[in-house]
Amino acid sequence: MGHRALVAYGRPDRLYDLRYSHWGGEELTLASQLTAETPLAEGCVEPSLLADSITRDRILTDFLDPCIHEALYLVDLGEAIESYRVCWLEWSDGQDENRGAIVELAPGTDDRDFRTWFRATKTVLGDVIEMGRLSRRAARTYLEARICEEYEGVPYTYGGDEADE
Repeated sequence: MGHRALVAYGRPDRLYDLRYSHWGGEELTLASQLTAETPLAEGCVEPSLLADSITRDRILTDFLDPCIHEALYLVDLGEAIESYRVCWLEWSDGQDENRGAIVELAPGTDDRDFRTWFRATKTVLGDVIEMGRLSRRAARTYLEARICEEYEGVPYTYGGDEADE
């Protein structure tokens, strides 16, 4: 199965080169493994490019499928590495499965606490939907608002024309 992540390497022209990591999304620990000496984290990141010279917005809308990916890393090997948890804001019913959000988190306790909160909140909202007390759209709107307000999340639509930042 894997814990899929996208790793975007910053370029001097403010664009990114994009690579894939099959296990990089598990606990965000890839952030500490990416260094100038080990830019591919000793084999944890695939050497082949998925895309080159792309904007951050295009990473979200064209490559970061929230239903598939668990993490995103924005890498500037001379500076810092930003690690993001990817949140799928939909429920699997075959409709509108492309809304997501990214939340910047530090590996460790911050990430674990956020994942626990997100799973619990989404599970409760799913139960409320099943009871007929809330529509899927209303639940998604509520979940998105909570992520934005409490965690400064950035919502986006995968496969959309432009990012919703």
